[in-house]
Amino acid sequence: MRKTGVMLGALLASAGLAEAETMKEPEIRDRIIGRTIYLAAPIGGEFPLNYAKSGTVSGDGDAVGLGKFIKPKDSGRWWIQSDQLCQQFKTWYNGKSMCFALSDAGPGKVKWVRDDGETGIARIGD
Repeated sequence: MRKTGVMLGALLASAGLAEAETMKEPEIRDRIIGRTIYLAAPIGGEFPLNYAKSGTVSGDGDAVGLGKFIKPKDSGRWWIQSDQLCQQFKTWYNGKSMCFALSDAGPGKVKWVRDDGETGIARIGD
């Protein structure tokens, strides 16, 4: 489902922030794991991804109307590899794994750069 990858990749607009230092594994665990990360959707609202301490990741696009384009809810697993947060969903992105380099983007925010070059900003929730 190429549409899935394009749609999720388009959920965030890239920001023109100065390059911040890429987070290392301990900072990723401290700032991201056990929290919900909210991706700003261009059609309005926020798209939540929950990174559970158990190693599972889940997302729910119902609030931003993703059901018109893709399966609105999915889950999978996350892991940290070479100081990058990686994830693999059951159906989103056709089950393909992907990794993200993360850096600080200001209070309560993180900039992500996906291994295919897509970038964006996300809000860190509780």
